[in-house]
Amino acid sequence: MLTIVAFVVALGLLIAVHEYGHYRVAVACGVKVLRFSVGFGKTLYRWQPRKQKPGQDTEFVIGAFPLGGYVKMLDEREGPVAPEHRAMAFNTQPLKSRAAIVAAGPAANLLLAIVLYAAVNWYGVEEPKPVLASPVPGSVADRAGLRGGEVVEKAAFEGEDLQPVRSFEELRWLLTRGALDGRDVRLQLGGGREALLALGRIPSREADAQLFRRIGIVGPWTPPVIGDVMEGAARRAGLAKGDLVVAVGSTQVVDGQQLREIIRSGVQGGKAIAQAWRVQRGATTLEVQVQPDTVQDAATQAGIGRIGAYVGAPPEFITVRYGPVEGLWKGVQRTWEVSLLTLRMMGRMVVGEASLKNLSGPLTIADYAGKSASLGLTQYLVFLALISVSLGVLNLLPLPVLDGGHLMYYLWEAVTGKSVSDAWMERLQRGGVAVLLVMMTIALFNDVTRLFG
Repeated sequence: MLTIVAFVVALGLLIAVHEYGHYRVAVACGVKVLRFSVGFGKTLYRWQPRKQKPGQDTEFVIGAFPLGGYVKMLDEREGPVAPEHRAMAFNTQPLKSRAAIVAAGPAANLLLAIVLYAAVNWYGVEEPKPVLASPVPGSVADRAGLRGGEVVEKAAFEGEDLQPVRSFEELRWLLTRGALDGRDVRLQLGGGREALLALGRIPSREADAQLFRRIGIVGPWTPPVIGDVMEGAARRAGLAKGDLVVAVGSTQVVDGQQLREIIRSGVQGGKAIAQAWRVQRGATTLEVQVQPDTVQDAATQAGIGRIGAYVGAPPEFITVRYGPVEGLWKGVQRTWEVSLLTLRMMGRMVVGEASLKNLSGPLTIADYAGKSASLGLTQYLVFLALISVSLGVLNLLPLPVLDGGHLMYYLWEAVTGKSVSDAWMERLQRGGVAVLLVMMTIALFNDVTRLFG
């Protein structure tokens, strides 16, 4: 139920903001707006405010299916217009007014993202400290000489000035951008030591968990403590919640990430290998034999080890909060960075440099909506901001059925002095619908694969 509610609220808010951008600028330009609708299909609720701008008589509607919305304006191309109202028709407006009305929807979504990111920055969010866990063996971080336990004080793309890093999530975002853009990242660690992560050398067709395994930094540092024990190898071996794992065989265990990797790799030839664990339980040191269960990794389809217990205590958290001006500027920066990253990924998918598996549809969005809402208000606001950026950028793509397509028509009109002919408009609309249907089909297939495959 939480997933459904969070999904409907997210869609309703983002669509309403998008359409309000069109509506607000249309009214400001003197265009008569006939209907403002959030959702399609059967009308659930309608109203007309008593006080509206002179000449306006807009009907506001909430439809049964919240997968879109529209603003219907007076337009001679869609029906007869009385001579006295012709000056308020959309098609009679100057080119700059029509372009502003069309661009206002995506702009409203980007502005909403800025406000949401800024609100999170002002309110503050609990995030893990930027302390590195043990790197994945053979990864970029491993080859850079990182061993786990290092505190990242500053970081930046190679060639840029180092900037303070306040949390692990801030570092993770920088690494994501670096990996997807093919840019190396320089870290300044505690004690003045530096490390260079050669992210430009790793394949990054998909932004998934395997990408961070290739980077080698999959989480913050955590002590190698056993948490809740379920059915499985941990219970069979007699492990208990709170046990501190000191060593596995001859390997000294320094953190939870290293222990997870040892468990994960405890399978050879499809069969689990018994491991000798040395465990500290209170003042007592125990020697136990642990034989992991073998499961199939969904990403690699290879056999990996699992013990049926939570491994690693929660990391140390810090409250990240910014002042009014800095918080707003950080919101602008994050919106800009996410927008650029989204555009780059779309461009790379078009030319085949990135996998189409990066496309997500409504099922994945609904799943993330529920998960983020369950984590608290700040995480849900971050989710809303991310989806708002995606909606704004998507609508600016030069596809005829989207706002960006209409802006391309107006660019043609500005350059040639002539509007696009009705015949060409119809052809382009059909092509745009076909492209969107293909994208939606791929996204839905990816959703089903991720959630049920």
